[in-house]
Amino acid sequence: QVELVESGGGLVQPGGSLSLSCAASGSFFSINNMAWYRQAPGKQRELVALITSGYGTDYGDSVKGRFTISRDNVKNTVYLQMNSLKLDDTAVYYCKASGVKIRRYSDVMEYWGKGTLVTVSS
Repeated sequence: QVELVESGGGLVQPGGSLSLSCAASGSFFSINNMAWYRQAPGKQRELVALITSGYGTDYGDSVKGRFTISRDNVKNTVYLQMNSLKLDDTAVYYCKASGVKIRRYSDVMEYWGKGTLVTVSS
């Protein structure tokens, strides 16, 4: 099993910055992709950013140029640096690990964290 624990959420003013972390723990062989999603009240969950095990990245259109995703494969941790935050960035941010293998030849699985709240408000 894999447990994902997010941290770093909170209240920030528009134009400010915030950094999120998500640490994966448990017994597993490898994790391929790690990603951040967010869900605002009354809206569907959307992809914010994704990073592969080879450090390839992809971003949602609304955060390109403002957010940066990174990961530490030794610590099994993914980070999200959020700059120039806007009111519309307010949401619960979820960490997702996909392409997870518990054993070398096991099927791939995916896991979600419980989320951390980011509130952008003046």
